[in-house]
Amino acid sequence: MAGAAIGYVLGTKAGRERYEQIKRLSQQMSENPNVQEAAGKIRAKGEDLAGKAGQMRERVPQQVPGRRKAEEEHPPQVYPG
Repeated sequence: MAGAAIGYVLGTKAGRERYEQIKRLSQQMSENPNVQEAAGKIRAKGEDLAGKAGQMRERVPQQVPGRRKAEEEHPPQVYPG
């Protein structure tokens, strides 16, 4: 029983040290200007693509014959979750 307790204490200490090491590395990376610049570019590209998708959603009913009438008769169902 005492051996298990000692093993647990030593294991949690080693685990905590590794956790802190990973946490520090993660923080250093997130503060790196190159990483921040890349994240900004990715964010901007995502916003651009989302905008284009929204525009396509508006144009498709106009381009497909009978689509708008079908949507009016049977609106799309949206389910949460």
